[in-house]
Amino acid sequence: MTFRIPRRALGAAALAPLVPAPAIAQAYPTRAISLLVGFAPGGGTDIISRFLAPVLQEEFGQTIAVENRPGASGTLAVLAMSRARPDGYTMLMTTISASAVVPPLMNPPPFDIRRDQTAVVHAATVPLVAVVPANAPDRSLPELLERARRNPGVLNYSSSGVATQQHLAAELLSSQANVRMTHVPFRGTGQAVNEILAGRIDLALDTFPTYLPHIRAGRVRALAVTMPQRVEWLPETPTVAELGFPGFDAVVWYMLMAPPGIPQPIADRWVEAVNKAYRNEDLRKRISDAGFVIGGGTQQQAQAMLLNDAERYATLVRNAAIRLD
Repeated sequence: MTFRIPRRALGAAALAPLVPAPAIAQAYPTRAISLLVGFAPGGGTDIISRFLAPVLQEEFGQTIAVENRPGASGTLAVLAMSRARPDGYTMLMTTISASAVVPPLMNPPPFDIRRDQTAVVHAATVPLVAVVPANAPDRSLPELLERARRNPGVLNYSSSGVATQQHLAAELLSSQANVRMTHVPFRGTGQAVNEILAGRIDLALDTFPTYLPHIRAGRVRALAVTMPQRVEWLPETPTVAELGFPGFDAVVWYMLMAPPGIPQPIADRWVEAVNKAYRNEDLRKRISDAGFVIGGGTQQQAQAMLLNDAERYATLVRNAAIRLD
């Protein structure tokens, strides 16, 4: 598949400088905005989008419709956004996997990481948590890994798609622990959650917002967290690094993206709106209680995060021989 930027998008980008920047910012938006999400309802991308949408809607004075478009590990939504008019009315809430990790694994890549998307602002970050079913025999991560070592390929782990951060984190853990488990990818996090709650999946490394309610309700057991430091939501749960894997670090970030060629004043408007939203104490508490670390910052910081992590994970996916063909 060869990706081309539509002529209408290039035309809009070319005409944008002819309109005074203050006029563009003041006029935008004048109608409803679509916020695309590349995964099914219930996952972290969907959750942070629905937390932010009402506050941003109030700021912009226009409806922000969250549209779930799952498939191809989140890249279908990236493609839809990339092909939209660069006018700020089609935006994307993306993840590290869909926008930074997955594209180079496809042959050919569905889009160019640098050319076909515009990082606008960091929305949030979450650590992953390793969970097992409530009735699993494993009381700790070392116990689970020892069981996997005794039974190569018998234990399985879930993800919301091939080469998503859940998949990569589990591959990183398996590699460092020298064990072999079977990967079971699903089309979305919601389905993966249902399977582990039913006891048909042995392990999941997934985002805190996804599993925190189930951990608190006793429906799954938390074994470890993937950040270098313990997290405030489960201070008694050790890190993977503490359990014999120094330096282990795997998180998921969420980021607002725009089509290539979006006028800078509109991108600036989104950066300003998101940073203003995060000054809302009620929103901050709701997001923190759900297991997210607040984002924000500048567009330049978002762009650096995208490109740095794209490079960082390239080595991992090559070593694990992960491909999306």
